[in-house]
Amino acid sequence: MAPPKPHPRGGLYFEDFVVGSTFEHRLTRTVTQMDNMLFSNMTLNPQPLHIDAHFCATETEWGRPLMNSFFTLGLMAGIAVNDTTLGTTIANLGMTDVRFPNPLFEGDTIHCASDIVGKRESKSRPNAGIVEFRHKAFQQEGKLVAECLRQVFVRRRPGA
Repeated sequence: MAPPKPHPRGGLYFEDFVVGSTFEHRLTRTVTQMDNMLFSNMTLNPQPLHIDAHFCATETEWGRPLMNSFFTLGLMAGIAVNDTTLGTTIANLGMTDVRFPNPLFEGDTIHCASDIVGKRESKSRPNAGIVEFRHKAFQQEGKLVAECLRQVFVRRRPGA
């Protein structure tokens, strides 16, 4: 039997997700000073921990700027979309248990993995279901830099 056909954009439908499976995402990304500056400034976050190299060198234990954690969270979820729900997401329902156990610095390269930890049919919409992911981001040496649980409202396969 042929594998199920994904959405034309490549995303999987609700029926395609198997609880207990893991996606090792293909995309990786080296984060830059420009990423940190743009994201921090676009979100009106003046925290010198992200945008002031002198402050970081003289007043922090890190000695250099940390990547904005909300940028890291968004990047981690964004990397996951390409392999999982591109074109099939109806909406994100929430993120919980967000952690940043190790720092991510400018110049680090992240790679991500997503575990399918739960799924259920929608009670209100027969054409949708809810999939729960555990997203994890690692820097180039394999240290976990971010993780979260994310609940996504996903389309069911047409005709299912």
